[in-house]
Amino acid sequence: MGHGTGTEASVAEAVAAIAEQGYVILEGVIEEDLLDALAASLAEMERVFEVRPAGNSFEGERTLRIYNLLAFGEPWTRVPVHERVLPVVEGVLDPGCLVSSLSSITILPGERAQPLHADDQLIPIPKPHPPVVCNTMWALTDFTADNGATRVVPGSHLFTENPVYGAPYDTVPAEMPRGSVLVWHGSLWHGGGANTTDAPRVGVAMNYCAGFIRQQENQQLGIPREVAAGFGPRLRSLIGYGVYNGLIGHINKRSPAEILDALAPDQGGSRGAGPMVWDALRTAAPTTRPTDGGTGP
Repeated sequence: MGHGTGTEASVAEAVAAIAEQGYVILEGVIEEDLLDALAASLAEMERVFEVRPAGNSFEGERTLRIYNLLAFGEPWTRVPVHERVLPVVEGVLDPGCLVSSLSSITILPGERAQPLHADDQLIPIPKPHPPVVCNTMWALTDFTADNGATRVVPGSHLFTENPVYGAPYDTVPAEMPRGSVLVWHGSLWHGGGANTTDAPRVGVAMNYCAGFIRQQENQQLGIPREVAAGFGPRLRSLIGYGVYNGLIGHINKRSPAEILDALAPDQGGSRGAGPMVWDALRTAAPTTRPTDGGTGP
């Protein structure tokens, strides 16, 4: 299931595929220089931080993970706003979506398949429901059925329940070449595959949620404020320095982005959040009293 993106029509096709099957693969959409920079940064962090497997059945016994990658600046700041991927996510959620988490997942040789799960299964909303989570997996190496390609259950985003932890299910490997991105509805049943090869499978999990859902990683505390101050306006908004629908996330009726403006005024472009929802309603209200004798509020 390969789709390129870049045009309005191809984005619409990808969003439609996610609505129908629960996922889509965007083939070869990430440029080589970014792939190389991300791979080099990961290798260096795994070495410097002496990253080891977590050793549990979910995160894996032979899987390396690094969390909160936006705190490390370039090249990670280029990932959430990628022009070939973000429009698809916005089509599934909306432009007010947020970065939920950004982490790496390196499946080493000998790792077993991860138990299937849905990324929104801890959110207490009856299923099926409109998407509140939309996640992506970037392939920094080829993803194959043998090296741990993400396994999916097509159509499972429409199920009324979550998978039983550790139970066997029929799955399809999301095979894709390096530079491709798997995008899926947060209710889709999926899990990392077993790696029976002699080389690691390296992926980056770039995850998003709706603007009214709490982020999986606390971006405002996890990313030092002076680091976030150097982000561009769109990335600031994506990590939570903004206001959703004129209400959610404000500070005394002001955008939290103004905190960052004070630290890095040269970034510009994020001052003010526009009118809060109450002010917008007041502006839209009739300016004359009813003529039927009513007093109004």
